[in-house]
This record gives sequence, C-alpha cells and structure tokens, in this order.
Amino acid sequence: MDFTNFHSGGREMATEDLDTVNMHEAKTHLSKLVARVESGEQIVITRAGKPAAKLIPIPHEKPGRRKLGGWEGKFWMVSDEEMAKVDKEIAEEFYGPEDEWPQDGEPPGK
Repeated sequence: MDFTNFHSGGREMATEDLDTVNMHEAKTHLSKLVARVESGEQIVITRAGKPAAKLIPIPHEKPGRRKLGGWEGKFWMVSDEEMAKVDKEIAEEFYGPEDEWPQDGEPPGK
C-alpha cells in the first residue's frame, strides 16, 4: 500500500502538504491535535518517519426534515380497557377482592 498520497475531498494531497507529527507527540498532545483537526486541519501521524495514520475532520451533516410517524408499527401500546383491567388486578393483589372494597368501587386508601 502506498502512503505517500492521500485523497481529500476529491483531490489528491501529498503527505508533504500536510502537517505531520510523530507517534509519541501524537499520544502526548492528542487533545490539541483533535482541536486542530476540528478547526479543519488534516494531520498525518508518522511511525519511524513513515506515515501511519491521518487525522481528518468528520463532516457535520445538517439534520434533514423530520418525518412524522417514524415509530408507527414499531411498538405496541395497551388499550385503555386493557390497562384498566391490569390496574384492577393490581389493586386486588394489594387490597383483596373487589367485592370487599367500599361502596364507591375504589380500593381502600385511594
């Protein structure tokens, strides 16, 4: 594999055109190098004087228009009737059978 030329945005860039740092310097100053890359620079990391890696900025894409209904059919929700049944079952577990509840039909303490 030939590391002497890199492709950048449709044009070829020779490693001589890019700022280079050795591996030790890259490890020591990684956060500073990342800050430079975030501002648009490209940096080549060398090992034993030969290009080993290239730091390039990640293009930030603008989010597109959101499409409503993206979750449709991907999850299921219980109906109000089914939820009422579950609520009644839970109440009976705590307060006993419904026929022992007070006249208003609500479990004790509600």
